[in-house]
Amino acid sequence: MQRSELIALLDATLEPWRFKDYAPNGLQVEGAGEVKKVVTGVTASQALLDEAVARGADAVLVHHGYFWKNEDARVTGIKRRRLKTLLENDINLVAYHLPLDAHPVLGNNARLAEVLGLTAEGQGGDQNLLWYGRAETVRNARDFADDLSARLGRETLLLGPQDKTIRRVAWCTGGAQGFFADAVALGVDAFITGEVSEQNLHLAEECGVAFIAAGHHATERYGIQALGEWLMQNSDATVEFVDLPNPV
Repeated sequence: MQRSELIALLDATLEPWRFKDYAPNGLQVEGAGEVKKVVTGVTASQALLDEAVARGADAVLVHHGYFWKNEDARVTGIKRRRLKTLLENDINLVAYHLPLDAHPVLGNNARLAEVLGLTAEGQGGDQNLLWYGRAETVRNARDFADDLSARLGRETLLLGPQDKTIRRVAWCTGGAQGFFADAVALGVDAFITGEVSEQNLHLAEECGVAFIAAGHHATERYGIQALGEWLMQNSDATVEFVDLPNPV
C-alpha cells in the first residue's frame, strides 16, 4: 500500500484530531512511498529501529514516537542516531499516542480490560482517558493484584489496603498516576495504571482505595499489538509485532 493510504486508514480509525496531545500523531518521519512491511512496538527505541531494519520493514508503527512537547529540539546524540537509522533505511515512523490509549476497541485501555477481565462501564477524566467498570471476580486487593501480575507476566506494586474487597475498578494505562484522585472520586475500590508517584501511597492509605502500578510498558503493549493485527486484516501490508521487554 502507499504511505498516504496507510496514514489515511490509521487516521480514519484513531481520529487523532479529537485529542490534545503531547506529540504529533500520524506520520512523524517520512520514508518509502510504498509500504509492504510494518513493524509495530510500544516505543520507537533504537532497539526497535534495529529490529525493523533487520526485518526489512518499510514502516515502524508505535505508541511512543518522537518530538514530545518541551523536549530539546536539537538533532544530536540519541535523536540523531535514531533519525539517521530511519532516513538511511527509508523507513517511515508512524506514532499514535492518546488516540491509541482511548480507542474503544483497539486501544490500550480497552485491550488491558480484556486481558485483566474487567468490564468497562464508562469513561471520565481528562479527554475521557480514565475508564471504570467491574472486576470479573470479587476478591481482596492482595489476591486481585497477584492475579494481575500473573496475567501481565510482571510483578505489580500494590499500595493501600491489602484486604480491601475489589468490585469496582478504574484504570488508565501508562503514566496515569495523576488520575488517582479522579478514580477515587468515582467511588471505585481499586485503580490500575502503569507507574506510581510518591504521593499515591498516602492517598491510597488515607482514602482506602487500592492503587496498583502494573508497569508502563506492560499495560501498553496490547493496544499497538491489536492495531497491527487490525491493520494486517484491513490492508495488504505484512505486520510484525516486536515486544522488547521493559521493566518500567
